Amino acid sequence: MLLGLGLLIPGILMLVDVDVINDEILPLLQQLSFGALNVGDLAKGLSVTLIIFGTFVLIVSMFGCCGAFCQQRLCLVVYAAFVLIFFLAKLVVVILWFVWNDKIQTWMKTELLSQLHNNYKNNDLTSHEISSAWNYMFMSLSCCGVNAVTGTTNDFDSSVWIASAGSKNIPTFCCTGVTASNYATYSDSACTDSVTANFYTKGCYDATYDLLSSYSTAFIAILVIILLVELVAFIGSIVIIKQGGEDGKSLSGAAKIV
Repeated sequence: MLLGLGLLIPGILMLVDVDVINDEILPLLQQLSFGALNVGDLAKGLSVTLIIFGTFVLIVSMFGCCGAFCQQRLCLVVYAAFVLIFFLAKLVVVILWFVWNDKIQTWMKTELLSQLHNNYKNNDLTSHEISSAWNYMFMSLSCCGVNAVTGTTNDFDSSVWIASAGSKNIPTFCCTGVTASNYATYSDSACTDSVTANFYTKGCYDATYDLLSSYSTAFIAILVIILLVELVAFIGSIVIIKQGGEDGKSLSGAAKIV
C-alpha cells in the first residue's frame, strides 16, 4: 500500500504541476532525445504511468491482506511473488539513478546547448515552434540561456537568432516582467542590450535540473524507504506461508505469531 501511494502521489503532483508538463515547452523537450526516447514524451507519459502503476500496486496489496487475514494461501503466494518483483525492479532503478546521474546531467546540458545554438531563431511566440518553446521556458522557469547569463557575452552569441537580433544581446523573454501578452511592446535596453539589469541570471539548465531534482530526490527517497518496507513484507509473507504449511497451523495463526 505504501508503494502504491508512493507512486500515485508523485504522479498526481506531476499531472497538476504545469511547470513540469507544459504544452508550450513540450516541443523543445521532444527534441532532447536519448536513443529512441525523448524527454518530452517521457514527461508527458510519466505521470499517467505512475498513476496506473500505483493503482495496480494497491490492488496487489489487497492480495496480501486477503492472504494474511482471510487464510488464503494462494493470495499470499501471489502477493509475495509480486513484492519480490517490485523490490528487484526498484532496486535496479535506484542503482541506475546513482550510476547515471552525472551522465544524465552532462547529456542534458549538451542537448540544451545544441538546441539553443541551432534552433533558437525568433524572439516571439508565433513564428517558430522551438523558439517559442524556449521563450515560454524563459518566462515559466525565470531563466535565460542554458548557462547563467552574466553579461553581453553569453550562450546566445552562437545562436541563429543573434544574426537578426540587432542591438539585443539576449531575447526580450529573458527580462523580468515580460509576459505572453506584453512582450511585443516591451522595451528595456538595460536588459536586452547592455544586459546590466532586469534580466534572469539563472541558466535554464540549472532551473530545469532544480525543478526535476525536487521531484526525483523525493521519488528516490520514497523508493529507498519502500524497499525496506517491501523486504520486511516479503520475508513476513514467506514466514507465514512456511509456518502455516510445515506446522499444520492456519495462516491466521501463523500471521499472529509473526
